[in-house]
Amino acid sequence: MSFLIVLLCMGVLIVLLTWGKLNAFIAFLIVSVLAALLLGMPADKIPASLQKGIGDTVGGLLIIIVLGAMLGKLVAESGAARQIANSLMQVFGEKYMQWALLIAGFIIGIPLFYGVGFVLMVPLIFSVVYQYKLPAVYIGLPTLAALSITHGFLPPHPSPTALVTQFNANMGLTLLYGLAVAIPALLLAGPFLARYLKYMPSTPSSLFQQQEVNDTPLPGKSNSFMTALLPVFLLIITTLLAHLFSGGNETTHRWILFAGDATVVMLFALLIATFSLGVFQQRPVKKIMGIYAEAIKDIAMILLIIAGAGALKQVLADSGVSLEIANAMQSWHIPVLVLGWLTAAIIRACVGSATIAGITAAGMIAPLMLQGHVNPNLMVLSVGAGSLMFSHVNDAGFWMFKEYFNLSIKNTLLSWSVMETIVGTAGLFGVLILDRFV
Repeated sequence: MSFLIVLLCMGVLIVLLTWGKLNAFIAFLIVSVLAALLLGMPADKIPASLQKGIGDTVGGLLIIIVLGAMLGKLVAESGAARQIANSLMQVFGEKYMQWALLIAGFIIGIPLFYGVGFVLMVPLIFSVVYQYKLPAVYIGLPTLAALSITHGFLPPHPSPTALVTQFNANMGLTLLYGLAVAIPALLLAGPFLARYLKYMPSTPSSLFQQQEVNDTPLPGKSNSFMTALLPVFLLIITTLLAHLFSGGNETTHRWILFAGDATVVMLFALLIATFSLGVFQQRPVKKIMGIYAEAIKDIAMILLIIAGAGALKQVLADSGVSLEIANAMQSWHIPVLVLGWLTAAIIRACVGSATIAGITAAGMIAPLMLQGHVNPNLMVLSVGAGSLMFSHVNDAGFWMFKEYFNLSIKNTLLSWSVMETIVGTAGLFGVLILDRFV
């Protein structure tokens, strides 16, 4: 009966988000209260459960996501993202322009949130398409696949960061494993798939025929690359150092763990960026702080969605149904990593949002993961891969790609939707292969 109630509540959530067009945070709160009542929680305990779920989920993420948003916004506003793309295009030349944009999308996608990266990269893609008379989908799809992969697999993006917290994973190890899974997935969903879409008809808007003119001098190449990738370098280095010194001096080990904490890494990276892309580029501190304030507006709704999903997760935990579901799922004889991927994929197909799919699936799978002794870092990536699965008409990214590239719905399904499905499937296979070695 409890399982049916949870399914009913998931159905109500999907209806509220899709048919009802309700704000995701409000929808999560309504469904959380409904689930609590149907599962027999005492009415006076429900508010405390909601507050605990929101506090526990957002409390560990707020600093990382906010600092990550600020860094990404500065990388975009300072021109560092444009410098990275321009530099790679100069190095690779016309023959390998697709690879130049793909690598640019991957590097830029690490600090930038998906929507910002999409809007930033599309004018660059179309300027190349018009300048060199190249097929738009063939050139653009691999770049956007790179943005999607970083969004689903790599911290400090909101969804993988939230999953790291939910599964008690290690941010640095998740990033290392994420890179190992992301690169093969990107090659399959990017250049390999694009070869078969080379002649897909696309007439992009003439709005992007001329590249945007900006008189502001761009930051240097080394400065742009190093600042954008600094959080990645720091997380990887401190994770490796923590393993090397794990049996050594305790004081040294403690300092390494402190330096490798995601919050400390993001704060240090942002402080460096404030000077390297801000003060040293003759930008007043007041203007830099204005950029940071704008960044917070960009992520406010993402944080609220994560908070709402946290409330639902806590209700399921406090009512005891999470444990019931975990015990029931154990009899299915499906590996937990596959089950996490499948749960996220189903929710993604129904709701459209990768973030909602990942966080909601995590709340249902977490108890099962603990019982099955699954590597939490791989669990993050498995659920992340599932959350990127088949994107169709209920996903904003689907419509952005369709309208920017001026495609029919059929061709958008054959290009964008297939790309996202390859990313999600290749991600799962990558996780299962890693699971045999770690």
